[in-house]
Amino acid sequence: MAVSKFKGIYKDIKSRIEAEEYIKDSLLPSEHQLISEYNCSRNTVRRAIAQLAEEGYVQSMHGRGVQVIYQAPSRTAFTFGGIESFAETAKRNNLDTRTEVLQFTELVIDERTAKKTGLPSGSTAFYIQRKRILNGKAVIFDINLMLKSEMPALTKEIAERSIYSYLENDLQMQITTSNRRISAERATPADLKHLALGDYDFVAVVTSQTYNSKGVQFEWTQSRHHPDYFCFYDTAIRKI
Repeated sequence: MAVSKFKGIYKDIKSRIEAEEYIKDSLLPSEHQLISEYNCSRNTVRRAIAQLAEEGYVQSMHGRGVQVIYQAPSRTAFTFGGIESFAETAKRNNLDTRTEVLQFTELVIDERTAKKTGLPSGSTAFYIQRKRILNGKAVIFDINLMLKSEMPALTKEIAERSIYSYLENDLQMQITTSNRRISAERATPADLKHLALGDYDFVAVVTSQTYNSKGVQFEWTQSRHHPDYFCFYDTAIRKI
């Protein structure tokens, strides 16, 4: 089964749920209908549905079908979940956004940085600082370290658009897992300089280590968010 086929079906159904083409509490088309619509195998459809269920979009109802359980969160905040690029999250939340690259350079990961980020000591990484602007207001300050060996032709222009789109569509990289830590931290001088914090003296911080299907950690990122424009959406599944 081609991975691209499964991912395409998963992304299409997911986008239709988020667009409320399939509304909350409704049933998805039957398995047979989905197989016919996407011209694929039963296993491919089931894998796409399983992924949607794992992310809290649907749940299987014995004898009834697959029910939509996703409810769109408030649009007033920059809401994200799963492993997405800024561009994908902005599109999903119907937000007017742009990205400004503040710094794009290369550095060699020393032992101190390796311990902090998980990237291999002695490896070369792209060091990128980006400001994310929502409806004309700077609300996210991103610091990225991207392993050069996994994306040697990465450019500033790509970073202004979407690095993940480039990795998946141009390089055919399969992005699989991201370990995240979410915290509230005192604003740094860089936060105060680049974000429109107003009276706030703290930011919401998401620090992540992201891996591809080869098991290589190709990214360390710290996203520093304006508190008024941050909401993390997640789904917990109780396993008995």
